[in-house]
Amino acid sequence: MASEVTLYTDGACRGNPGPGGWGVVMKSGRHVKELYGGEAETTNNRMEMTAAIEGLKALNRACTVAIYTDSQYLRKGVLEWMDGWKRNGWKTSARKPVKNQDLWQSLDQQLERHTIEWHWVKGHSGDPGNERADALANKGTDDVLNLKQR
Repeated sequence: MASEVTLYTDGACRGNPGPGGWGVVMKSGRHVKELYGGEAETTNNRMEMTAAIEGLKALNRACTVAIYTDSQYLRKGVLEWMDGWKRNGWKTSARKPVKNQDLWQSLDQQLERHTIEWHWVKGHSGDPGNERADALANKGTDDVLNLKQR
């Protein structure tokens, strides 16, 4: 039987592009794990995607996963756009290359391993999981900025 896991994911960016971070809160039963990281030059969308990818990569076996995100770009990308992009050779309906194709392909690989249920939450609205993922994403950004200042 597959484990049931809840992921709260978020990304942050100061400037767009600029330094950014991602955060994930993972819950399974009574267990909670937090992950975060950052990049010196990125976009908010890339950090939102990276949070989901890193959370899924951290699962060492197939799971049933509920992902909570405040990113419509991430959620709609997976649920509405990705199948068409794959059919079109990772091109948009306007025949242009898909932005962030590297991350979409990495996410696609992770999605194949699990049974995923996507949920959208309004950002900064008091949802405890989303608020903590946001704090972790900002910590990832802060860590990048602190390294740049050394």
